[in-house]
Amino acid sequence: MRAITANRLTDGHVVYRRADGIWTPSLIEAERFGDEKAAEPALNAALRDILTVVAPYLIELDGEQPGGRKHVREAIRLKGPTTGTSLLYAGER
Repeated sequence: MRAITANRLTDGHVVYRRADGIWTPSLIEAERFGDEKAAEPALNAALRDILTVVAPYLIELDGEQPGGRKHVREAIRLKGPTTGTSLLYAGER
């Protein structure tokens, strides 16, 4: 399965395209596609959504989590930085 992901233009957060064309931060709500050909019309529509998102593309899914060859990158995008919170407030000292 595949889904369409991008970064929201206003804040850079990871979002996923729903079947109705709305962008959501929830991967569970993302529209699913069996292959790239099935996703092509939705991806073309997402690429035209330039006032909402940046650089939409297809990701592979393994159940409800990113999968495939780029799964580590997508898991980090979904869950956030791998540094923990130790660096979160480092600049405020």
